[in-house]
Amino acid sequence: MNTEFSQLPEKPCDQLRIVILGLSITSSWGNGHATTYRALVKALAARGHDVLFLERDVPWYATQRDLPDPPFGRTCLYASLDELKDRFRDAIRQAGLVIVGSYVLNGVEVGEWVIDQAEGVTAFYDIDTPVTLAKLTQQDYEYLSPALIPCYDLYLSFTGGPLLKRLQREYHARRPRALYCSVDPDLYYPEQEEGEYDLGYLGTYSDDRQLPLNRLLLESARRWPQGRFVVAGPQYPATVEWPRNVRRIEHLPPGKHRRFYNAQRFTLNVTRAPMVTAGYSPSVRLFEAAACGVPVITDAWRGLDEFFTPGDEIFVCHSADNALQYLTEMPEPERRRVGEHALQRVLSAHTAAHRAATLESYFDEVAGAGARSSARAVE
Repeated sequence: MNTEFSQLPEKPCDQLRIVILGLSITSSWGNGHATTYRALVKALAARGHDVLFLERDVPWYATQRDLPDPPFGRTCLYASLDELKDRFRDAIRQAGLVIVGSYVLNGVEVGEWVIDQAEGVTAFYDIDTPVTLAKLTQQDYEYLSPALIPCYDLYLSFTGGPLLKRLQREYHARRPRALYCSVDPDLYYPEQEEGEYDLGYLGTYSDDRQLPLNRLLLESARRWPQGRFVVAGPQYPATVEWPRNVRRIEHLPPGKHRRFYNAQRFTLNVTRAPMVTAGYSPSVRLFEAAACGVPVITDAWRGLDEFFTPGDEIFVCHSADNALQYLTEMPEPERRRVGEHALQRVLSAHTAAHRAATLESYFDEVAGAGARSSARAVE
């Protein structure tokens, strides 16, 4: 018999046993999932829920684990689909809520098994919704299939707006709901730094982000040689031509993110092309930088004003000309004011505690509707 839950103390009935099967929580190398899961699991645990995170043990994360034993909830690794089924069947059955994330290895098989075994509420958490829908259109069912979508009680999406209606209309998702990324304010907050950089960017390389990064940061660096720039993130090809005044950092673990942001006068947000097309897809980097009180310069995308007010809490940028105006002409009091306003917006609406409360409300919606008669809290 599996004992992952059997030794837990009794808890009030309004506190849940939650199992999350996600891409990674132990390694942030080359992915944005770990930061999101860490913040969410920590917030759920702080609210009294028992959270078990299940992660596939794969070589490319095993050698790059910056948080091998998260101090919140419980994390277990499994080596194969068979091991997952053997070790954690009882945990899945006993949970009030089971969440399967995008890009989980063998995600379709994992999802089918979870739906078959779970007696509580089931959810798919799509941290890559526009990418997922593009893959489905191409009949690429790497981690999700059209047949599986209606089987989940909830479809939780990093992307909101019209895409949620499309999920319901075209793929028959039962309850598509936005569950955006967030920030942990215990880890991200303002610090007094010397302003080592005028503009910085943090992000893993992708083809569709490189064009706006070239346009907004690298071109600005070429045209303003006195400026100080930095780009942090892995997987950039050797073909990228970096101006002399751009410092490169290959990988920056989350423990160094706060100092990285606080060392900048401005930070740049660049959105992947599918997210720009879909709109309503805020990056976790937006919330992290804003939580540090650092003014964010961002590319434009639909729905941005639902998260930050342009001109008052964030700067929208279309070209190197725009970027250089912000960098070289903005009065210091105005720069600080926008950073402070962004910080207050994040603390009032975009922390991990806000997302945990939202997830609770979605669970109550399903359980209250009787959609899963066996959905239950910890007994």
